[in-house]
Amino acid sequence: MSAIDQKLEDLAAEFELLGDWEERYRYVIDLGKDLAPLTAAERSDANKVRGCASQVWLVTEPQGDGSLSFRGDSDAHIVRGLIAILLRLYSGEQPQTILAFDAKAAFATLGLAGALSSQRSNGLASMVARIRRDAELAQAA
Repeated sequence: MSAIDQKLEDLAAEFELLGDWEERYRYVIDLGKDLAPLTAAERSDANKVRGCASQVWLVTEPQGDGSLSFRGDSDAHIVRGLIAILLRLYSGEQPQTILAFDAKAAFATLGLAGALSSQRSNGLASMVARIRRDAELAQAA
């Protein structure tokens, strides 16, 4: 099992302990509270994720071993939580691993796919697309 698959399995186990979607929703919000804040400079137009109804910023930092580290923030609590989940899954992974990972299936595994509004789902897809784009750029470099 790859590291990213293990991260997903760990997250799924955490979500499994929670009862209904309301508890999961609160848990997602709590995950977002632990995000380190971005600096004012990092809240730039270049780091802004397009396609999100909320304000979302994503910072991608290539590491010496070729892996990518991500940091992010949003002005919406639930979106901060979704960012926290994405960062937990993708940070520290190699670009080829990121590109091979099926985020849509991952969110279905967590039970989030059907629980998010279409607007939130579109925003989540935009965040994943941005992470994938940065992985493609890193792989090509």
